[in-house]
Amino acid sequence: MVQEYVSPVRVHKYSFEMVMAAYEMRFPSCPQIPVVIECVITEDSWSADDSQRHTTRRCQLNVDAPYLLKKMIGVDYIYFIQKNHLDLKNRVLEIEATNETFASRVSVIEKCKYYVHPENPDWTCFEQSALLDVKNFFGLENTVEKIAMKQYAANIAKGKELIEVFMKEVYETGVKELRPWNASEPVKNRELRRVVSRGTEPLSPPPVAETKKLSIPDQYTLDSEYIKRYLGELTPMQESRLLQLRKWIADLQKGKMPSDTTLLRFLRARDFSVEKAREMLSQSLLWRKKHQVDRILSEYETPEVVKQYFPGGWHHHDKDGRPLYILRLGQMDVKGLLKSIGEDGLLKLTLHVCEEGLKLLEEATRSSEHAIQSWCLLVDLDGLNMRHLWRPGVRALLRIIQIVEANYPETMGRVLIVRAPRVFPILWTIVSTFIDENTRSKFLFYGGKDYLQPGGLLDYIPKDLIPDFLGGPCKSFVHEGGLVPKSLYVSGAFTERDGDPLSEDSIYRSVSLGKGQVHEVIVQNRDPQSVLTWDFDVLSHDISFAVYRSEQELDRPDYSGAAGEERRSVLEGAACARVEAPRVCHDGESIQGSHVMADAGLYVLQWRCEAADAQLMYFHETLASHHYRGSMSSLQSATSGFSCLSGKSAISSCPSR
Repeated sequence: MVQEYVSPVRVHKYSFEMVMAAYEMRFPSCPQIPVVIECVITEDSWSADDSQRHTTRRCQLNVDAPYLLKKMIGVDYIYFIQKNHLDLKNRVLEIEATNETFASRVSVIEKCKYYVHPENPDWTCFEQSALLDVKNFFGLENTVEKIAMKQYAANIAKGKELIEVFMKEVYETGVKELRPWNASEPVKNRELRRVVSRGTEPLSPPPVAETKKLSIPDQYTLDSEYIKRYLGELTPMQESRLLQLRKWIADLQKGKMPSDTTLLRFLRARDFSVEKAREMLSQSLLWRKKHQVDRILSEYETPEVVKQYFPGGWHHHDKDGRPLYILRLGQMDVKGLLKSIGEDGLLKLTLHVCEEGLKLLEEATRSSEHAIQSWCLLVDLDGLNMRHLWRPGVRALLRIIQIVEANYPETMGRVLIVRAPRVFPILWTIVSTFIDENTRSKFLFYGGKDYLQPGGLLDYIPKDLIPDFLGGPCKSFVHEGGLVPKSLYVSGAFTERDGDPLSEDSIYRSVSLGKGQVHEVIVQNRDPQSVLTWDFDVLSHDISFAVYRSEQELDRPDYSGAAGEERRSVLEGAACARVEAPRVCHDGESIQGSHVMADAGLYVLQWRCEAADAQLMYFHETLASHHYRGSMSSLQSATSGFSCLSGKSAISSCPSR
């Protein structure tokens, strides 16, 4: 398999001629690159006008390979042939190195080029690339490839320092400036030739006073500095992968190119596999074009219900300079938001936040002294309860997570979870499986009130920026959320999407009850410690709700009669235990709750109409026990401001009606 390595273009703030003088200092041996034992010139020739030089060197290398491997292949050293073509007239040096040892089994071609910067004639550019093809190497192909990659990376890293090191030596010899080759100045051309080929004639040392006054320009490697400043520290191999992906995208994209930070995020998401990152990025670019994501920042108008009831927003930065986003998830009315703006509306809101985050990252990088590549998320779970396990809401959340993971990878630097209640393990169990493993490793959890203790938020957020609702001094403008009034619900906002059964029609049932009538649902439980959950809306008048467990077989309820006909309870006369005490639910209430079914058997959800005709819409689901090992007591003791149905189980005589 052919492997390609490409290094960033580096720009040295020295003239081409001075760089050539420094380059020649590395021969015949170079202590800074100990792998190179010696380079012997086998051919060397100059043109008559001293403008062209052709040089061939045979280089002996002591490759950093295991001793046993060297013994197996029977060599201690390997040899490379390096061919240089120096063109002083056009100010270009081209270098090509190929392996002589094991040439029939391994092919290594390294190419380098020094040339004048296209915009500044006093600067010099440097390019470097390599091709490695391990054809057949005694079954050790993977090992040889890894050794070659390691060696190449080390040489690139050293190469960044060499020009500065050798430039110092050039200055110490008294050479402060070299003028470019000029056909009309043969004497100066011969002097230039002598310096850039390290001729045998000694150079006259400068006066001592002049040497003391000599100042060596600081190295200014433009592209290397750009990478460090705006992209962070990258290994030579990572730089190479970035350039390969950039080239592929440039060939593919005819319009706007993704930024280097975007390319780097997708590479990191795929462990710097160019092929995998390319596939992921190409799909994302198509998605952005299809949904016109690039126009969200300029065209998105925040719905009024979001302004009033969405408990999230940007809040200063963390200690690493990352933009900080606060989400008071425990105060979010997921159902209310979905019924007001729909799932697509919630998705657009999320994408707008993500696009804002990318813009804030650019601003943070410009205003800081280092690259800021990800933001910090602070999630307050105070108030989280079973209403957040509303099935359509969870499905909508999972869809949004998948879209964000696919199109905004590696933007989450840290996630701080505070005031996590006992019910949180349930929600986390469901959601975490859809979050990338690398992202999950960035989550930090703080239960109770220990988030302001040593080792808590103060390790990551400046003390003066801790928001006020968490006991800090900083005023937060993030809305506290709360229930969305039903008057803001929009008809049809939350409907079935692309065949996915998210609509109320697909999972909810509507029931009309006359005065004194009951509606009951029997749940057969064969999985002890599984969780029975319910969610219902009272659409008109008051309804009493309770949950029972029967110790005997029950007949299925028959609701085939007329609407006004009295409906008898299937529990009448049966031995049963009340596991959730009756509660009167009023007109307009939304009720969510759960019960851990500790024992197998029959469980009955019962709604009873206490007064005039009433209507309700309900849904129930059983969550398997294996998802909640270790969190049963947490779930059982959870209470909700929306549903306080956590009464203790008690044996009772079942209602007669």
